[in-house]
Amino acid sequence: MGKQRALILSFLKIGAFTFGGGYAMIALLEHEFVEKKKWIDKEEFLNIVAIAESTPGPIAINIATYIGYKMGGLARAAGSTLAVCLPSFLVIFCISMFFDQFLSLSFVSRAFHGIQVCVIYLILSAGLKMFKAIEKTPFNILVLLSVIGAMVYCSLASLSFSSVFYILICGMAGLAVYFLQNIKERK
Repeated sequence: MGKQRALILSFLKIGAFTFGGGYAMIALLEHEFVEKKKWIDKEEFLNIVAIAESTPGPIAINIATYIGYKMGGLARAAGSTLAVCLPSFLVIFCISMFFDQFLSLSFVSRAFHGIQVCVIYLILSAGLKMFKAIEKTPFNILVLLSVIGAMVYCSLASLSFSSVFYILICGMAGLAVYFLQNIKERK
């Protein structure tokens, strides 16, 4: 139980005092588990980092899970993962409790309104760059105008319609045109 407690406390400490994300944690993890505790050697740590970086998910969580599993199986892997995530979760949770009060400050509210305008500009700018890059076929123009029309209608009618559906509908329309073109070419 002593080793498990030390493992959890180490990940709690690293999770609480590391700023800058998972890559900033790597040096602390190496110091803690390779140099200080000597639970793993340098070469194995480099392999752990390589595996954690190549698997989906945040690198710090992947490293914590791997080290925990190596130190004692599934239970320690789960404990290590929870311990490295818990400090960040608690900080974000505390911030969220006061977020509405923070937003109620008039200068903060005005700043967020300005940011919203900037976000709209950035999205529009990206959309225009993509429009310039697409091939200007009648089908592409029709799809673009249909999507813009649907978005404007849903916005004006205050409908909640996920952008995922726009993507799926346009994808299905593209597949339909592709199959229709293949049928015409075969004939």
